[in-house]
Amino acid sequence: MPAGFETLAIHAGQEPDPRTGAVVPPIYQTSTYAQDAVGAPRLGYEYSRTANPTRDALQECLAALEDGRHGLAFASGLAAEDTLLRALCRPGDHVVIPDDAYGGTFRLFAKVAANWGLDFTPAHLSDLDAARAAVTPNTKIIWVETPTNPLLGIADIVGLAALARESGALLVVDNTFASPYLQQPLALGADVVVHSTTKYIGGHSDVVGGALVVRDGELAARLAFHQNAMGAVCGPFDAWLTLRGVKTLGVRMDRHCDNAERIAEYLVGHAAVASVLYPGLPEHPGHETAAKQMRRFGGMVSFRLSSEAAAIEVCNRAKLFVLGESLGGVESLIEHPGRMTHASVAGSALEVPGDLVRLSVGIESVDDLLADLEQALR
Repeated sequence: MPAGFETLAIHAGQEPDPRTGAVVPPIYQTSTYAQDAVGAPRLGYEYSRTANPTRDALQECLAALEDGRHGLAFASGLAAEDTLLRALCRPGDHVVIPDDAYGGTFRLFAKVAANWGLDFTPAHLSDLDAARAAVTPNTKIIWVETPTNPLLGIADIVGLAALARESGALLVVDNTFASPYLQQPLALGADVVVHSTTKYIGGHSDVVGGALVVRDGELAARLAFHQNAMGAVCGPFDAWLTLRGVKTLGVRMDRHCDNAERIAEYLVGHAAVASVLYPGLPEHPGHETAAKQMRRFGGMVSFRLSSEAAAIEVCNRAKLFVLGESLGGVESLIEHPGRMTHASVAGSALEVPGDLVRLSVGIESVDDLLADLEQALR
């Protein structure tokens, strides 16, 4: 019988240390390893950019949680994305991306990959016809976020996987907002899962990291070669912190979702709020698709107010909700995407509304969070 998610989060890749019996994987804080003979590294370890036991433990755990076979850990989510693009694409190739992608992802495509000769087209990927229209003969990747950051759009992973197969492209799903606890894209037909492990997987706002997870061995080998050749790997202490955080991912996500559902319901009924973006609401256009492919609807809530000035004022007035970028930690955060996380898309087709506020709902007592929003919106 397969192990449950919470069991895998605690045990996958994390057997007790065979020498001491330590139940927590050691931090192998070393750059190099003594070899038994020339050409005979002990247990295959020769240099920590190439492989490190603590990073290996994290990679094995992440692969198990995403129902994959191979995991690769990086210094950040964008380092994972950059490695993926350069491993799978060549100058002249084309990628379809969401028309409301994360600002850092758009910046990577527009300011870095485009200079290398990679073409890309933003498309409304919640609409399969729009996605199909954006595909060209040179399309190598359909790149999806679901839910998207910060507009919480939902894309049909099964439908996009079929489109990718028809087009001879790979489907890459950024699963950061959902986490593997709520959604497993590989099981729905995706080829690669991307994470910023900084967010829900780490879960405590104390470590930066990224990851790729795949099932195909040949694809994993290509990615692993570039991971080593490009070198943007996470250090052993970062890997250890991420492993520590991921152990409680399941229980944390349940509380994130509980709190977010209460907050979304509250905001829907507030006179100052123009609209609420949360896939758990029946009126959300992606609600039915999200219900099919997600366990629950996540801890991110966005909402729009009457003006940009009102949105900024709410962000500034919040007290328990910390004004800060990032997301997915145990503490609640509030931000103004247009001037913070998504400033890099200003003036582009991906520019986000100025009246938008994004909440990363933490695991505090929900009544305290509601009271803070009440005073901020007053």
